[in-house]
Amino acid sequence: MIGRLLGSRTKRVRRTSPLAAVRTPPDAGVLSCRVLDPVSQPVPQAEFAVMDSAGRKVVGGGTDPFGSFVAAVPAGEYRLAVSAEGYAPYRAAATVTESSLTSLGDVTLQVAQPPELPAPGDWDIEPTHSSIGFTARHIGLARIHGRFNSFAGVLRVAEDIEQSAMHVVIDAASIDTNVRMRDDHLRSPDFLDVARFPTLEFYGDRFAHRGGNRWAITGALSLHGVTRTVTLDTDYLGLGHGMEGEVRAACRATAELHRDDFTVSWQTMLARGIAVVGPTIKVELDIQIVPKG
Repeated sequence: MIGRLLGSRTKRVRRTSPLAAVRTPPDAGVLSCRVLDPVSQPVPQAEFAVMDSAGRKVVGGGTDPFGSFVAAVPAGEYRLAVSAEGYAPYRAAATVTESSLTSLGDVTLQVAQPPELPAPGDWDIEPTHSSIGFTARHIGLARIHGRFNSFAGVLRVAEDIEQSAMHVVIDAASIDTNVRMRDDHLRSPDFLDVARFPTLEFYGDRFAHRGGNRWAITGALSLHGVTRTVTLDTDYLGLGHGMEGEVRAACRATAELHRDDFTVSWQTMLARGIAVVGPTIKVELDIQIVPKG
């Protein structure tokens, strides 16, 4: 009886062991940790990357809703990096041995200092180190990437940065997907109709801080003779200095546009009923600004 009880208990322990939840080859082990914030609450969806001694990424992913990360890796020496929005990155080293669990325990992330904001005043978009691109779905499978080669803009930074404003003007005819026939079609009345509507313009006048380095910039986009409200999901990257010592600020921003909202509705269908061009366009901006003048 005692033997059966001990045997049952051993089986229960094995089933609840962390190693039991992860299939591991004979030459591998299990690496785990739990990611917490400064008040010991779990951080879900924190990004986790495990690199080998040569700096190659072996495995990565996000923490679960309880802040945990568990992965099987070959036995060896590893470096780990944990990052999450609004927190300073965490790095550590670990040695994983065969058929064993290597746990980092509880990893506590510290709140990151927000990047310094640009000084109040007028700032110009610096086109040489900026880009405005877009991505469209093609035949339901592939993506077509393009950009606008000519644009200009200014950002007026207010003392209260949420009262700031920006104006960007894009030359519609400068559209470039690296295929001349396609670009000519995009300039035609089927799409941008650049003869009638030579520019795209965005006036942003609502800056909302979403935490950390994330901002939302909302304003009016005029495209193809139609004006709609659009929000740019923006990551502010901070301040830096250029080759000549000039102050620069940088950000990345994205937005998704529905073509029908701007009456850019040309479409043709393949024999299988698949649209040649998808209904939405993803816009991506990488912007650097410099003080005006």
